[in-house]
Amino acid sequence: MNKRLFVLLVVLMSLSLIGLIFVQSFWIKKSVENKEEQFSNVVSEALNSVTNQIEEREKKNYYDRYLYAKDSIGELKETHFRNFFFIDRDVNSNEILLYEHGILEEDYGISSTFFDNGEVGDTTFIKNYTSKRTTSIFREDLNIDGKGYRLTPIQRLEKIGGLRDIDKYAVEDLFTNYAKRVPIHKRVSKQEIELLVQRELADRGVDIAFEYGVYSNGLPTKLKSRKFKYSEANIYKSPLFTDFDGISNFDLLVSFPKKKRFLVQSILGLALLSLLFTLIIVIAYSGAIYQLIRQKQISEIKSDFINNMTHEFKTPIATINLAVEAIRNPKIIGDQEKVSRYLQMIRDENKRMHAQVENVLRISKLEKNQLDISKDRVDAHDIINDAITHVELIVQDRGGYIETHLDAQRSEVLANEMHFTNVIVNILDNAIKYSNDAPKIDVFTEVVKNSILIKVQDQGAGMSKAVLKRVFEKFYREHTGDIHNVKGHGLGLAYVKKIVDDHQGEVYAESEKDKGSTFYIKLPLI
Repeated sequence: MNKRLFVLLVVLMSLSLIGLIFVQSFWIKKSVENKEEQFSNVVSEALNSVTNQIEEREKKNYYDRYLYAKDSIGELKETHFRNFFFIDRDVNSNEILLYEHGILEEDYGISSTFFDNGEVGDTTFIKNYTSKRTTSIFREDLNIDGKGYRLTPIQRLEKIGGLRDIDKYAVEDLFTNYAKRVPIHKRVSKQEIELLVQRELADRGVDIAFEYGVYSNGLPTKLKSRKFKYSEANIYKSPLFTDFDGISNFDLLVSFPKKKRFLVQSILGLALLSLLFTLIIVIAYSGAIYQLIRQKQISEIKSDFINNMTHEFKTPIATINLAVEAIRNPKIIGDQEKVSRYLQMIRDENKRMHAQVENVLRISKLEKNQLDISKDRVDAHDIINDAITHVELIVQDRGGYIETHLDAQRSEVLANEMHFTNVIVNILDNAIKYSNDAPKIDVFTEVVKNSILIKVQDQGAGMSKAVLKRVFEKFYREHTGDIHNVKGHGLGLAYVKKIVDDHQGEVYAESEKDKGSTFYIKLPLI
């Protein structure tokens, strides 16, 4: 994939993911704000209902006590009756309309204890009014002689009852003004406030703990819950005991300590579902990005592998071609020594190419679990010595050395001799290839608990931390640009890890740039 196109694709996917997360966050924030607004409206409505019910209850108490007091007095102190009427005559129908409205005024002497207030006079005069309204319709009929007449009643409607609402309001105003002189804790109780607030909130679907308090002109009264604390930001209030001028000295204040939790829980289901889908998208996005990066890395590794394989096959092929051309030369074909030397070169180069192909095929079979690895009781020290003989001449040719420090008291393991020998050879070969000067290699063994630890230490070029993390990956080789000073195709250490894992062992490395590397192989003892 083109690098620029890859970067553009990653940027677009990242922007879309960031946009999605932003939209989800904005939606959750707006949902909480909407829920908070709905909560405020519901609470305000509930508190208004509570204060109205308290006020109506107080008025009813006064009315009940007033009627009881009036009935207990029995005799009237004074009675007045006023009667208003008018007459209207319709000349077309000879009908006369008579409307009468009488008001009966009754005075009672009621003790001042009615209002529970000792500051008023010994007797408070309260009047009861009763309204009587009568509508009568008469028809005017002449006598037979045409001189006299009589009134014949056609319809009569009579209604007896109380006065109009405006008169009722006047009585309520009287009660309200007297009630202002009563202490607030005698007008309403804590139990009444708690029960009413709880019931009104529950009727509106709000099941949440609350604290309350009644304040008089901004100052607290005795009516408040134990944990109530005044906070301007988290208080809902409603005026209590409002008079006919709309003025109130008291406010019912309610706070909700767990309001935020309640609001969050109200949208928690949808929010969690939204977050779940967002998480799925993030995981899918991360997986896609990882796969894209991985594919890009694999593409680069394969390109390096092909370049290295091409380079490594190119040299043997060129050598074989030159040897064949030399043998075909009439001057050389008669020289048996030279022909033998060129044939040996052809054989060696062919063997080298065959080994590389076998290495690739071996890794492929290992990945498909098609490689049959039988294990026998073998001595790890013998395998190490055998592996050293495979590379000893190369090390000596370069003026280096391989020293062994086989100090393990027990060295028998269950392993495949051929494959495990190849493991040690690959690690030794790696140490030789990455030694810029004469290879200096030390091999150690020791027993760690119930395992043997094999340590191969060199003083070569070493590896950076980034390379060290990926050194056992298939096809991976440290980038050296276009310089192929180290031959290989990134399969040797991948093969090592596969074989060691198959032996229930462990392989790892330590390295520092320009200070050499140390490879560790840990196998269980038998």
